[in-house]
Amino acid sequence: MSKETNLENKYKIKNSIDTNAILILEDGEEFYGFGIGAYGISSGEICFNTSITGYQEILTDPSYSGQIINFTFPHIGNVGTNNEDFEAEKAWVKGAIFSAEVSHSSNYRALENLDDWLKRNSITAIYGIDTRKLTLKIRKFGPKKATIAFNENNNHNVKHLLDITKKLPSLENLDLTQEVTCKKSYQWVGNKLWNTKGYEIQKNQKYNIVAIDYGIKTNILRNFSELGCKVIVVPSITSSKDILALKPDGVFLSNGPGDPDLTGKYAIKTIQEIISADIPVFGICLGHQLLALSLGAKTKRMHQGHRGANHPVKNLMNNKVEITSQNHGFEVTKNSLPKDVEVTHVSLFDTSIEGIKSKIKPVFSVQYHPEASPGPHDSNYLFKDFIDLIKKNKINA
Repeated sequence: MSKETNLENKYKIKNSIDTNAILILEDGEEFYGFGIGAYGISSGEICFNTSITGYQEILTDPSYSGQIINFTFPHIGNVGTNNEDFEAEKAWVKGAIFSAEVSHSSNYRALENLDDWLKRNSITAIYGIDTRKLTLKIRKFGPKKATIAFNENNNHNVKHLLDITKKLPSLENLDLTQEVTCKKSYQWVGNKLWNTKGYEIQKNQKYNIVAIDYGIKTNILRNFSELGCKVIVVPSITSSKDILALKPDGVFLSNGPGDPDLTGKYAIKTIQEIISADIPVFGICLGHQLLALSLGAKTKRMHQGHRGANHPVKNLMNNKVEITSQNHGFEVTKNSLPKDVEVTHVSLFDTSIEGIKSKIKPVFSVQYHPEASPGPHDSNYLFKDFIDLIKKNKINA
């Protein structure tokens, strides 16, 4: 028997009495496996992430709101979970898919195993299915709406689950930032980046940054704190008048979930007024897309998106290649950029735009995640570039 046939047989556990969970796609395809985390039924849009580390950070990234994450790396769970590596106070992800059974926690920082953590955070997950087959399907046909159902007796009403899945709205027409944004403004209380002593408080605050929260990751705040910034985080619908009243040295546009065109209906006007005030602006991920829209460009849905910690990006300003962490399903379209906007970074996977800057205003953005968490630190310099832009702007003011 061939190796390929053995692999196929391994995953042919459909309707087995030993299984207790099912994943069903909008086209009716069924994957039977084993449940982990919280009992229940959870629906979302499946995407795949190729990272081999940082599953706790991925599962708590607000940008995954409305999505089910298919992890391509087969072994998940060996570092456990802790109380420090959260990217948000709440996990917004709809579900998770693993190839192998969650392994024993062995990291010295682990306080809780992943199964218990998933249960406590009400996340329904499934393992024991062919994640490679699922990934290849997404690559070929694009993202799929799906439902995970997990119960003790493997009693699944497939017709009902399929009906739930088909009725799920597409992320292309949703503004999810309203769900994940903070409800009121707050000041980030100064933890710097993690080191062997843990997270230390930054007491020397030189720069006043206002961060618009479209679904901000905690490690972004730590990066700003590391560089001596006081950061005031404001809700996504905050007006430019209220933001400028805080007298920011710079304004940061955060990452976040959903369709940038929908979020842009209220965000673009605010961003344009901040740009007109000659305040330095730095955007990441959704913030990059919103900045591009504010400068006159357009965005579109990608076929499969970029999600992982191994994406090569070329910096056109110095011709260097950076390995980056990414998580996005929309992109800025090349032919829509106005003449006063310059492309600074491009993907070496598909040549899509990964960074832009204005030729006339102190604003720039990148599509990827220089704060990583998880991922490489090749692009961490962008936070320092923003501080340098703030310094230069103060001199020229």
